[in-house]
Amino acid sequence: MLKQRILTAIVMLLLLIPSVLAADPLGFVVLTAVFIGAGGWEWGRLNGLSHRTSLASAVVCAGLCGVFWVTGLAARPLSSLWIVVGAAWVGLALWLLRAGASAWLPKPLALRWGGGLIFLCAAWLALVQARLAGIDFLLSLLLLVWVADVAAYFAGRAMGGRFFRQKLAPSISPGKTWEGVAGAVLGVLCMAFAWRALDLAGFTPGGSLYSRLASVGTIFLVISVVFLTAMGVVGDLLESLFKRAAGVKDSGVILPGHGGVLDRIDALLPVLPLALLLCTM
Repeated sequence: MLKQRILTAIVMLLLLIPSVLAADPLGFVVLTAVFIGAGGWEWGRLNGLSHRTSLASAVVCAGLCGVFWVTGLAARPLSSLWIVVGAAWVGLALWLLRAGASAWLPKPLALRWGGGLIFLCAAWLALVQARLAGIDFLLSLLLLVWVADVAAYFAGRAMGGRFFRQKLAPSISPGKTWEGVAGAVLGVLCMAFAWRALDLAGFTPGGSLYSRLASVGTIFLVISVVFLTAMGVVGDLLESLFKRAAGVKDSGVILPGHGGVLDRIDALLPVLPLALLLCTM
């Protein structure tokens, strides 16, 4: 399993890094649209749709991404969209994390399916806009989620249960702890201030997420980083809730050793539009 995870991660990086660093963003646009399409297929399956209908979900997601790019929508200011999508993510989290998986399935299938596709396409738009804002901005945003994930894992392994008897969300994801969340927040804050210092010293281009947030003020930077890290955890928990409601362990099998695409991008889905929102306030 570990060997599979490592090999899959290497292949993904070999695909992602050149597309991120290329002067022309088209390769990144196409690659991420394919990933979002795969996420759309998995979302259809999680909602009990047939293979054919789930495939149609993939085509719809990837097709909409293509339309957004060709029409120039992906390059336009979308502040209103980030407000609506961000508020929807927060509202969904407050409702479902309290009500649990049993409250999800009774909702109309069209609402569940359509809402998921909207969130996927909105995340793609935010991802492309982050790329257009600069490689430094994109990488600093992606690393926020990745560092949070790694820091939460090690903090949870080392200190899980030592300070808080209650798990984070035992009915949804029994392995997650409050100590892990604290480790994630601390890890991302350390990275944010280090990246900001490198920006100020001229070692980096200076257009990172953290410099943009810090331009409003240090307190705003801290609050924003904590909020985004928390919403990354929320994205992970919500995907676990959807899988529990569907009775599956992974969202798919497309990524050997990792599960499905949704298993890899769950934390990014709420963080991407919310980060764009915070940077346009």
